Amino acid sequence: MRKVVTIVGARPQFVKASALSRAFLRSGMEEILVHTGQHFDDNMADIFFRQMEIPQPAYNLEIHSLPHGAMTGRMIEETEKVLLKEKPGVVVVYGDTNSTLAGALAAAKMHIPVAHVEAGLRSFNMEMPEEINRILTDRISSFLFCPTETAVENLKKEGFSNFPARVFNIGDVMYDVALHYSEKSSLKSHIISDLKLSGKPFILATLHRQENTDSKERLEEICNALNQLSHEYPIVLPLHPRTRKVLAESRIVLDFAPIDPVGYFDMIELMKNCAFVLTDSGGVQKEAFFFKKHCLVARDETEWTELVDLGYNFLVGADENAILTASQLVSGLNLSFSENPYGTGNAAEKISDILRSI
Repeated sequence: MRKVVTIVGARPQFVKASALSRAFLRSGMEEILVHTGQHFDDNMADIFFRQMEIPQPAYNLEIHSLPHGAMTGRMIEETEKVLLKEKPGVVVVYGDTNSTLAGALAAAKMHIPVAHVEAGLRSFNMEMPEEINRILTDRISSFLFCPTETAVENLKKEGFSNFPARVFNIGDVMYDVALHYSEKSSLKSHIISDLKLSGKPFILATLHRQENTDSKERLEEICNALNQLSHEYPIVLPLHPRTRKVLAESRIVLDFAPIDPVGYFDMIELMKNCAFVLTDSGGVQKEAFFFKKHCLVARDETEWTELVDLGYNFLVGADENAILTASQLVSGLNLSFSENPYGTGNAAEKISDILRSI
């Protein structure tokens, strides 16, 4: 198999695609990159292509700002047109967004094999749109590239040994990316000096997940905790445009000034230099671990259970008191971060080798 169509649409997918795009290029495979447009402003999308050596998308479907059903339906329709034209040997999708499910459905209905990178993750919370997307995508994929042994076990428990799919534990492509860009970020990013944070302990926070932003009560609890913590630490909160809008509509006031979304190099430097992380993002939970930082997870469950089991991450939900208590706890911890549950940094090469051999 020599020709691949890759579907991306959201920030974490751009990050993951950078590793696999380099691996495809080295192996002589042709990759056609399709950007659905799910994240569409400069700081949420274009900056990642510029910074991370990702080829500009061959197609930009420009589908965004729609309800789940309308967005997914439009993406399926437009992706199908691309696949009819390009006739790839395989379609690669990442993670658990609407773009992921749409790309997988379009390909599966055309009998094109689907390779799902980050397969087997489960929160076991069917209220999450992401959980629905990842379960359905796994079920119709031919190649299931799992980042951890936990993910492999999840698929075994769901009976995937009875399905015509191949399951691999290849490690986490996000770890590949973190290793590749760690040195470059210190040369290319000036965010620590720009924000006047040199030598200061600060908290890095991200907040965007629907379960938090769609609930005023949950959002207030998290913001109240951040407001309390802002009296002890500077808070760096790169604010997702949707979250900024919800805060304004809900009249929730922050006692500190959030910043605009940042590129990947800036995010790496913020993680390297912060005291700890508070996030509801799946990817940021792992990135914190890659850069040896504790993470408070503002969710009631997590797909990355191994980091909780190892004592690096803490589930605090949307509970002000739990967030404040865990903040005090992590400030006194001194763990090694020596475990390596996400492989050795060559996940993209393994995926490329497998797909090239089809």
